[in-house]
Amino acid sequence: MSVYKCEFYAMSFSRKVPFVVVSPNDLPQVIMPQSKRFNRKPKTVLLLNGYSSSEGDWVFNTPLPALAVKYNVNFVVPAGENSFYLNQKSSTRKYADYVGFELLQFCNKAFGFDISRENTIVAGLSMGGFGALHTGLAYTDKFSKIIALSSALIIHNIKNIKPGFQDMISSYEYYDDVFGPLDELEASEKNPETLIRNCLEKNIQMPEIYMAIGTEDFLYKENQLFRQFLTDNKVPFTYKEEPGIHDYSFWNKHLDLGLEWALGNEE
Repeated sequence: MSVYKCEFYAMSFSRKVPFVVVSPNDLPQVIMPQSKRFNRKPKTVLLLNGYSSSEGDWVFNTPLPALAVKYNVNFVVPAGENSFYLNQKSSTRKYADYVGFELLQFCNKAFGFDISRENTIVAGLSMGGFGALHTGLAYTDKFSKIIALSSALIIHNIKNIKPGFQDMISSYEYYDDVFGPLDELEASEKNPETLIRNCLEKNIQMPEIYMAIGTEDFLYKENQLFRQFLTDNKVPFTYKEEPGIHDYSFWNKHLDLGLEWALGNEE
């Protein structure tokens, strides 16, 4: 099992940026799992962290090496930097372009990872769950599946906030910086719902969606609103809920279940 702590110069930021790779590429033949999944090249899973977190949190708080072996996948974990994985005002903060295109291209070039649409999945938790939905729906030609866990689907909460606003996460200034003009946010392409409407209008094939939320999670209501939006617009999706809060006990379980959903037909 290989774990790489990497850094490369990203045009999206005009600077070097860190990311982590977890790969089953060094398994000795004698302990290679007897699984059909090892009759193919590893698939690629872009894995997005949450707010106030880092690329290392997935590695330290989840059994990524075991999951990489179980499913024969390469995990690619970028630094989210509280960005919601959106392109922001500065020309040197293009997070959506970075995770939706540039990072995958680099991993293909540097590691030979398969980044064909059918073999590439985007997954994330909390802010990263939002990012997984936004990235997958903004780059429909790059991802075949989305795994969104406890997603921070906060667009409707902040769409019309004013200067002086403060919540448990941050302030008006932060939201304005990350999401752009907040009175225009609901109709903008930073809203996953807008991206879905665009796909439906243009008959663009969307990635399949798996979403999961704990019933005691503080983002439960927001996930129910998005679930209803998907239902109302006849967008196919898989939905899971169970008792649980906003923590790694829930995310560990549902990352595994989400990968089983995405790759289970290979067994």
